[in-house]
Amino acid sequence: MARIALIPGDGIGPEVIREAERVLLVIADLGDLSLEWDRWALGADHFLETGSTITEGEFRRLEEDYDAILLGALGDPRVPGNQHARDILLGLRVRLDLFVNYRPCRVVRPEHSPLKAAEGSRMDLHIFRENTEGIYGGVGGSLKTGTPDEVAIQEDINTRKGVERILRAAFEFAEREGRRRITVVDKANAMPFAGGLWRRTLEAVRSDHPGLEVELMYVDAMVMDMVRRPDHHEVVVTSNLFGDILSDLAAALVGGLGLAPSANLHPGRHALFEPVHGSAPDLAGSDQANPMAAILCVALLLTHLGEWGPARAVRAAVEAAMEEGVVTPDLGGTGGTGEVGEWIAERVANLLEEAHG
Repeated sequence: MARIALIPGDGIGPEVIREAERVLLVIADLGDLSLEWDRWALGADHFLETGSTITEGEFRRLEEDYDAILLGALGDPRVPGNQHARDILLGLRVRLDLFVNYRPCRVVRPEHSPLKAAEGSRMDLHIFRENTEGIYGGVGGSLKTGTPDEVAIQEDINTRKGVERILRAAFEFAEREGRRRITVVDKANAMPFAGGLWRRTLEAVRSDHPGLEVELMYVDAMVMDMVRRPDHHEVVVTSNLFGDILSDLAAALVGGLGLAPSANLHPGRHALFEPVHGSAPDLAGSDQANPMAAILCVALLLTHLGEWGPARAVRAAVEAAMEEGVVTPDLGGTGGTGEVGEWIAERVANLLEEAHG
C-alpha cells in the first residue's frame, strides 16, 4: 500500500489537484495500484487561521508516514512575503533532503511551441537541477539598508557532496533511459570557484560512465542553444539558480507552465511532486487553469513508485488530449479545468482496460 499526502495549497492548487486526484481514483478503482491518500490543509488559509505555517510534528509525519507528497501550489497575496510557502516548500526540500529537482520538457504538439523549428526539431529534454544548495541557501546579508550606500551580499553555496550526487543522479538517469548525451551547465568563466568545483567533480563522475558523451556549456550560451537547437540536448544537469532559469525557459518552449511537472527527489528515500505553474490567484475559481502539469505529476509519482504501466497510460492520455484539442485556454482551447481533467481520466481508464485485455 502506497500512501500519498495531498497538499492542494493555494489559488488554483485545489482545482488542479482535484483533477490529479480524479486520475488517481481511476487507477485505484481499476486495481492497478494499491493507493491511499490524505488531504492536508497546509496553505494560506491554514496560516491565516492559526498563525502556523508547518509544525515540527507535521514535518515528521510527512517524512515518516507517507511514500510521496503531491503539492498543488503555494502563494497567496494575503500573506505578504509568502512566509508559509517558504516554510512549507523550502522546508520540505531541506528537511527531506530532496536534492534532485527533475523537470521533463517535451514538445508534443509543435503548434503549442513558440519555436518555428519545433516541427522538425522537437525538444525532449530532462533537466536535473541541484535543489538544496546554491544561491537559494539564504546565506548573505545587507549593510546600510535603505541608504545610498546600501550593500547586499548573497552567497552561492556549492559542496563537493552536493555537486557529486546531482551529477551522479543525472548520469545514472541517462544510462537507465538510453540517453547518449549529458550537458553540464555552469558559468565557470565568471564564477571560477563554484565552476571549478563543478568541473573537478564532473571529471571524477564521468570516468564511471564512459559510454556517455559530455558537453560543457556556459549558461548564457545554453539559453541561446536551447532556442537555436531545441532537439540537441537530452539530459541537462546544473546548479539551483541556473536550473531554475533553464527549466522555466524549457517549459515555455514546449507550451508553457501548464505542461510543466516537477519531481523533488531523494532517490530511494523521499519524493515531492509539484506542478511548477504557481498558485495563479487571478485564475482561481475561473475553471481556466490547466490541470495537465498536475496530472503529469501523477505520472512522475507512479514512476517513482515503480508503476510504469499506469504512468505510461497517464502520459499517453495527456498527449491524446493535446492531439485532439481537449485543452484549456492557455493552449488555445476552450476546455475548462474540470472538463479537461475528466476527459484525461476517462482516457486513462480506457487505456488501462485495454491493457488488461
